[in-house]
Amino acid sequence: MTVVISGGSRGIGATLVKRFATTGWNVAFTYVSRRESADTVVEQCRTESPDATVRAYQLDLRDPEAIDQFAEQVIDDFGDVRAVVNNAATIEDGPAVTMSNDSWTKVIDANLSGPFYLTRAFLMHFLSNRSGRIVFISSLAQYGSSGQANYAAAKAGLSGLSQTLAKEYGRKGITSNIVTVGLVPTDMAGEGVPEASKRFWLDHCPAGRMGTVDDIAGAVLYLCGDAASFVTGENLRVAGGLTYAP
Repeated sequence: MTVVISGGSRGIGATLVKRFATTGWNVAFTYVSRRESADTVVEQCRTESPDATVRAYQLDLRDPEAIDQFAEQVIDDFGDVRAVVNNAATIEDGPAVTMSNDSWTKVIDANLSGPFYLTRAFLMHFLSNRSGRIVFISSLAQYGSSGQANYAAAKAGLSGLSQTLAKEYGRKGITSNIVTVGLVPTDMAGEGVPEASKRFWLDHCPAGRMGTVDDIAGAVLYLCGDAASFVTGENLRVAGGLTYAP
């Protein structure tokens, strides 16, 4: 079985790549510019999961033509793809009143249009197989998040996209689901989350802690596996019981 994971060179994505490999999956993952990090993930998988085939591909999710070429290359390289995990994301925070057109467009293109392009590129393959798993990694920001109008709008858009795919292709053996992530310490979280937000999380999260990358990986593996064949159009919140962002 092969899974495609976007944004696999660091953070949640890197953990996803390694967890899938250790559980018997082959993995094709993308990165934008962190070639050294991507190579490190590949080498770790070769050491820890020598039976798995893991390859990294440079890809800008804002380029639909490049995504179509990537999909063709992956199918040529692996022969079959069972699941697509849309994990890659970017942030450019700021209050709505001063948010630039470029910041809005960049985040919407990468975080909403990109997942659509990537999913669309593999849909015909899934239809031919009458089987496929689609997972989108979202955030509590989808319900609104101060200083993140662009990011929140993109993540909210994934909900409508995923539920539409579930309705259109459920009878073809294809599932589409969302994993909504709480605050998980990663490179991106460390770069973009103020200390006040981290304190808010620890004060109000019912579980009393921040999430881990392994928490998220377990949920994604479940949704891509046979046990979740009757789960589609759902939003699985992995956020320790917290239901909103400040």
